[in-house]
Amino acid sequence: MTIFEALRKDHDLQRDLMERLVNTHGDSEERDTLYQQVKHELQHHAIAEERAFYIPLMELDLTQEKARHSVAEHHEIDELLEQLDSTDYSASSWLTYAKQLQHLVTHHLDEEEQEVFQLAGRGLKAPQKTSLAGEYEEEMQRLREA
Repeated sequence: MTIFEALRKDHDLQRDLMERLVNTHGDSEERDTLYQQVKHELQHHAIAEERAFYIPLMELDLTQEKARHSVAEHHEIDELLEQLDSTDYSASSWLTYAKQLQHLVTHHLDEEEQEVFQLAGRGLKAPQKTSLAGEYEEEMQRLREA
């Protein structure tokens, strides 16, 4: 497995969770459960992705700018999560923030897959693509178990 395949697998999970989340209603157990899943998945993914993918990309001239941009988007996602954390599930603004989060996450994932992956594919050597996947998977497992 390459780093691109490992990341895409988790991206698909994030898209699915976000779609399910924005279709929840009010202060429900379903909304709470899905939101907690989304929040942990996004946070764990950002940490693991930055360590196993973006740090190596920042060392390459070809990918440095895109890597920095993507890390900045992780911070924007964190800020929206904080906004959701401080908003009651039953507030109408909660769903508005959740939809903003979905839009931002979807934009980030699409940009990553369509732009960053192409540049990284040219900049990283084949063995590195495989070793980074292993590093990413190990970090995700560690974070999910913590």
